[in-house]
Amino acid sequence: MMGWWHSRRLRFLTACAAALLILMVLLRAVFYLFFSEVGDTVDAPAGQVWRTLSVGLRFDLRLTLLMVLPLAVLAWLPRFNLVRSRAARGLALVYLGLATLLLLLTYILDFGHYVYLGDRLNITALRFLQDTRMSTQMVWESYPVVWITLGWLALSALMVWLFARLSARFLLRDKPPIRTRSLWAGGVVVVLVLAFGLLGRATDINWENPVPLRWSDAFASGDKAVAALGLNPVLFFYDTSQLDTEPYDLEAVRRYYPMMADFLALPADRRGDLNYRRHVTVQPHRLDTDRPPNIVVVMLESLGASRVGAYGTPFDPTPNLDRIAEGGWFFEHFYVPVTGTAKSIWAFLTGIPDVAPEETASRNPLIGHQRMIVDQLDGYRKLYMVGGNAGWANLEGLLTRSIDGLELYEEGDWQSPNVDVWGISDLALFKESHAILDAIPDDQPFFAFIQTAGNHRPFTIPPNNDDFQVRDDLSEEQLNGNGFKNAAQYNAVRLLDYNVGRFMDLARQSDYFDNTLFVFFGDHNNRITTLPHMPRFQEALRLESHHVPHMIYAPKLLEPRRIREAVSLIDVMPTVAGLIGLDYDNTTLGRDIQQPAPEGDRTAFVVLREGPRPQIGAVTADHLARLNHDGEAASLHTLYSDNPEQDRSETDPDTFNHLFDLARGFYETSRYLFYDNAIRDRQSRATTDGAQP
Repeated sequence: MMGWWHSRRLRFLTACAAALLILMVLLRAVFYLFFSEVGDTVDAPAGQVWRTLSVGLRFDLRLTLLMVLPLAVLAWLPRFNLVRSRAARGLALVYLGLATLLLLLTYILDFGHYVYLGDRLNITALRFLQDTRMSTQMVWESYPVVWITLGWLALSALMVWLFARLSARFLLRDKPPIRTRSLWAGGVVVVLVLAFGLLGRATDINWENPVPLRWSDAFASGDKAVAALGLNPVLFFYDTSQLDTEPYDLEAVRRYYPMMADFLALPADRRGDLNYRRHVTVQPHRLDTDRPPNIVVVMLESLGASRVGAYGTPFDPTPNLDRIAEGGWFFEHFYVPVTGTAKSIWAFLTGIPDVAPEETASRNPLIGHQRMIVDQLDGYRKLYMVGGNAGWANLEGLLTRSIDGLELYEEGDWQSPNVDVWGISDLALFKESHAILDAIPDDQPFFAFIQTAGNHRPFTIPPNNDDFQVRDDLSEEQLNGNGFKNAAQYNAVRLLDYNVGRFMDLARQSDYFDNTLFVFFGDHNNRITTLPHMPRFQEALRLESHHVPHMIYAPKLLEPRRIREAVSLIDVMPTVAGLIGLDYDNTTLGRDIQQPAPEGDRTAFVVLREGPRPQIGAVTADHLARLNHDGEAASLHTLYSDNPEQDRSETDPDTFNHLFDLARGFYETSRYLFYDNAIRDRQSRATTDGAQP
């Protein structure tokens, strides 16, 4: 009955499948050993890791079978087939060569994507194709592209050679005698192998509705780093491209509107049909100044709270920011809604968390013209300074369309030369920005946004850094044990802090310093190691990427203050507007932190896992509710407890239900406000209601 196994075609196809599967298993091992955080910065039970890896191996088998299926068709065509036609065998080798090239390229991109963003390759990666020049240059400066390309081509060539050898060994043999009964038995075996291999399951199958293995099975552990071990980049990329991406769920928006209206303290007479606009008059807590204060916002690229001394980080990486924290308003629990530079800039300017599933909201041309508080700073000069190209992520379109009279300074406008893909150095950016601000007359208030970039791959240390000195006295073990991947990353943080200190030294000597609010915030935390100096929940609940430093510094205008409440990035501009005494319309979700929070404990919204099926959360100073975007897999966690991972939703149902609803309401409302807050033309600015005309 095993005579079918002597089939030339079947043995060739099986050998090709084995070669492809072994290749994918080896690539999975490479990912686990050299890229995964599991076993390095993430501890997970061995059983959980092996179960997730088994999911990944089944995905690899599925992709292997899918790749071999076209060969199976070519093998059993009536005349033009693998055993009778040399041309058919040549076509098979061409197919296998191209398929292997694409397979290996996908894995290479996947590894790079994970190193860069901590996520396996998915459809959101296509956003980098919209900024091809900058993305290509960053990759060139950050990775050994030549060696990677040579390795890619060499391994592909080796696989083609192997396939050619397998073709010669199995397809050119004499035809073996196989009985009909054996052929039928073999056919049944092959069909069963294909069915179970493509299904990805051999047990617990509902035969009335057999559910195939899905990418969500890899997330059974609830830990993103563990789940990454169970994904196949080719299949995961395809799966994410097929998911539903409707702009918003209007029914859900209406359902949560009363709660969100309470959250925003909307006056009763303003609670119309999905109206979020409220008029904010000059607040009693405004600063007592003779003239409108200036505003200087400094975005601290890739700087998380876990890397700032004021939050407990050892090795003194940020002495200048620490002094600013001590002398200004210091926010202990400050969170960005979604990680990523473009997403944080969007949230800061618009007051809407960037919950776009497949790309940054700034890349959507239909919503690129937004209502902003910054645009309502009448009488202010408005300046945006970035060392590189502001066209990255289509931010230039968002900025110039949404902020009237904006003065944009970017690559090509500076006297200093570029030092890497991100443009001029941060030190040069600060110096030239200061020169521009210092030249503005004293009676002219200004808003200036300075976007740093140096604390980012490729972690360039430019040659001209005044008296900055690189530290090399700390071992990699010391740095790894306290939040830094390596010395390059540690010194990049130190250099960012040094540059902030130089900027503040220059500002103190200027006429604008005494009448300026300096606003500092990190846009996100980047890849980290262990964080023994931070509260345990930061790592356990994966909040370290969202927890970033935030300080407001104005020694002549503000007394030092520590804010323990949870504050979101979207709250910064309303808070600043309240300080300067602005009379303005707020059409989004940010709130002045000096006004009471109707929900009690102030709450910040976070997206803990991005993509078309995100995991969202609502965090206070003491609790986190996290759940899938559709409300599934919800749990409540007490942050400062001995066991923050423990689900306390049943023991504290009131807190759980409250934060659950806020998280869902924030998510659904944010998606809706992308479009409701967008302006289609200049005339629509004159409308008096909050709905989009």
